[in-house]
Amino acid sequence: MAQGAGFFVVILRYKVPLETIDAFRQGHMAFLDRFYGAGVFLMSGPQAPRQGGVILARCESKEKLEEILAQDPFQSHELATYEVIAFTPTRWHEAVGGFFS
Repeated sequence: MAQGAGFFVVILRYKVPLETIDAFRQGHMAFLDRFYGAGVFLMSGPQAPRQGGVILARCESKEKLEEILAQDPFQSHELATYEVIAFTPTRWHEAVGGFFS
């Protein structure tokens, strides 16, 4: 990842019934795997209750991350909305401290 990359929380909110989400889940998982492999996605999972999902990401810019997210089948098929929140970590647990240095 490039020096100066930012951290982002992505909040997905489903717009369709879970049956429709589940029909596209395999493609969504392949999308996640691709960008875990690229080092962009750090953590992800469904909301509880299951009304959307959350992705923790590290990317060079919000615009670049939005380009990446546009490739998610959930977004390209208009199944979910995406809120991208940039943040600057200033405190963290020692277990992840080496990640930020």
